[in-house]
Amino acid sequence: MIDLKNPEYVKGNNLIAGRSVLITAAAGAGIGFAAAKRAVEEGCRAIVISDVHEGRLEKSVNELKELTGKDNVWGKLCNVCVEDDVQGLIDFAEDKLGGTDILINNAGLGTSKNLIEMEDSEWDKVIQVTLYGTMRMTRYMMKVMKEREVGGVIVNNASVLGWRAQKEQAHYAAAKAGVMALTRCAAVEAAEFNVRVNAVAPSIAMHPMLRKSAPPELLAELESKEAYGRAAEVWEVANVMMFLASDYASYLTGEIISTSAQRA
Repeated sequence: MIDLKNPEYVKGNNLIAGRSVLITAAAGAGIGFAAAKRAVEEGCRAIVISDVHEGRLEKSVNELKELTGKDNVWGKLCNVCVEDDVQGLIDFAEDKLGGTDILINNAGLGTSKNLIEMEDSEWDKVIQVTLYGTMRMTRYMMKVMKEREVGGVIVNNASVLGWRAQKEQAHYAAAKAGVMALTRCAAVEAAEFNVRVNAVAPSIAMHPMLRKSAPPELLAELESKEAYGRAAEVWEVANVMMFLASDYASYLTGEIISTSAQRA
């Protein structure tokens, strides 16, 4: 029986065998890299990852190459706030992958600030990366997938804060609620050319960057609200992304899957 409080890493089952994958913000130790590693383990034929941190990106690419034992892993710098970067990344992936089957939009940014103390610049930065970045990637990827006429899958990273309230998170919550609405609307449009668009909505997934960016007492409080008394492992969120990217989710589009264990 699985120990829900101390789960063991789940082995790959070729859920996306033969597919190509592009993932944004995939360098480091967060959900993005976990999704990249999981995609390789689930049988993807080739993968491109992007990030804004050159050194971290190079290290992550090398780790994935070691994992696969192959050279069908590429990295490219990309700032999702810049349209030229977005189009350049997707064009790069189309070339290297021979067509992108799966896009995972993981790029996002969060800070903590009470609304009455927040300046426009902080609000705009979070919205630009988290919502506008996801929109830019989705917009251009949909265009490319439509022109290729072979279908595809887009998986966005939202958050339970798109539904729920938390102090000091008005900007992040607004951005993630926007990602949810974008997912639903894009899905209706993309269904016309055989592209599915869905999203995951994590509550709290623990990784080193989160530990550095949030006070320990806040993280402990958030973990205590989860049914299992712990945060998700980043690979547990990545597992749901792989499900949505696979044919097991063939009827799902415009859906937001909550990847949380919060009490009702």
